[in-house]
Amino acid sequence: MRRPGGWWRLKSTPEKVETYTRWSFHFFGVSEIGGIGLATYSQVGPGFATVLSLMVVTHAAACMATTSRALDWTLGRRPPPTRQLWALGVLTALVAVVAIALAEHGPAGEDVDAAALGVFVGVQGFGVGALALGVHDRRRRVMALVAGFAVGAGLVAFAVGLSWSGALVTGGVLLLAGAFLAATAVFSVWLLKAVYALDDARETRARLAVAEERLRFGRDLHDVMGRNLAVIALKSELAVQLSRRGRPEAVDQMIEAQRIAQASQREVRDVVRGYREADLEVELAGARGVLSAAGIVAEVTGETAGLPAQVQSALGWVVREATTNVLRHGDAEKVTVVVRRTEGRVVLTVENDGAADADGSPAGGSGLAGLRERLSGVDGTLEAGNAGKGVFRVTAEVPLPPATGAGREVAP
Repeated sequence: MRRPGGWWRLKSTPEKVETYTRWSFHFFGVSEIGGIGLATYSQVGPGFATVLSLMVVTHAAACMATTSRALDWTLGRRPPPTRQLWALGVLTALVAVVAIALAEHGPAGEDVDAAALGVFVGVQGFGVGALALGVHDRRRRVMALVAGFAVGAGLVAFAVGLSWSGALVTGGVLLLAGAFLAATAVFSVWLLKAVYALDDARETRARLAVAEERLRFGRDLHDVMGRNLAVIALKSELAVQLSRRGRPEAVDQMIEAQRIAQASQREVRDVVRGYREADLEVELAGARGVLSAAGIVAEVTGETAGLPAQVQSALGWVVREATTNVLRHGDAEKVTVVVRRTEGRVVLTVENDGAADADGSPAGGSGLAGLRERLSGVDGTLEAGNAGKGVFRVTAEVPLPPATGAGREVAP
């Protein structure tokens, strides 16, 4: 059974920021309802307040739906919500006009005028904030949108009987409120897009680190095989020429070509073996570099000097596989690697705080199964699973040969 909040831990950092941003826009709608619609009940009678509140609730719901679609468009998931934006603009203007008309032709009283004027200004302010999300070329057009609504509100207020000073104050208040909400919406979207861009860059850097390692391996093979193959080709060509002439030296040349080919096979096996048999110190340094390139804090502590080759190879594979899992799965911000010797054994612990498996069950997979098989060859063990809230831990233990196992524990 999934623990409470497990859905949140399953999300990546950009997805968390997106969820926060999306619900922040929905909270604007809730704020509009509570701060404008429900506030009218403290100013006027319940009948008139209900009419104003229903208008505000309708407008707030439209703002929520429009901002959600506009956010999807900004992230490239939907076409531009042109119809929804026009509908919201018309609805905003309509609610504002009805509110000011109710102030003019509705029940008499300063409280009624104040409540209707609050709805008049408030729905336009929140409407401008929502409309700003769906505007192309946001800097200029958002400024024009805010200024247009502010000027229009001032003119309408003056037309229904407000003084020049009152109309100017109304337009100024809407200008400030609309500018604030629009700037908040635009900045939130910019921040969200920046987070996604940084996440893509982190993945790209991790892939480049893997590609660089493959290129290094390819260069090693080229260095080993390039010269030897050229010599073999020359020796073979010379042997053919000598054989056609009936010269006995052709046999010597073929023997030499055979010797070089066998030596090349041994050198290739040595290169592949060096690549496959991981060195623990090299793997720890490589893991630190790859994780740092991916934007993950890597802390490596412990002593690896003097460990037997088979122990270093087995634990090096654990580091390599654990690092790969951190990059491919979860959303870690910090990885801790600890190597220590105790009671004739070497214990390697790799922890990360981005566990994607939120139900607490130990992680499986062919990678960890392969590590268990590799460790079993040196009588080692492997444990992997969640070790707390959002923490995934891999622990490998390998016994030391009697000659090296008598040392004391090495503190990390």
